[in-house]
Amino acid sequence: MSKPTSLTYKTTNWADYNAALKRRGSLTIWFDPEMNWDAEPSGKRGRSRTFSDAAIQTCLTMKVLFGMALRQTTGFVESLLRLTGLDWVVP
Repeated sequence: MSKPTSLTYKTTNWADYNAALKRRGSLTIWFDPEMNWDAEPSGKRGRSRTFSDAAIQTCLTMKVLFGMALRQTTGFVESLLRLTGLDWVVP
């Protein structure tokens, strides 16, 4: 049995190819300033929660997405919030 021939692709438009590679490396993260980052009071006894579920979910998503440890994730989210001009405390 003969070995199947592999397909070869020839790039003819290098400008579009280069632009596509640049777009592939682009990252956009958007924080809604109207989001409730701090937790609402529960009205129950005991210590109240500090952060909302959305804030915790955001940080854990970043952790899993980029494969970071928790302390690295905290620093990463702090820097993102600083870049966006939001003065929120990070969980």
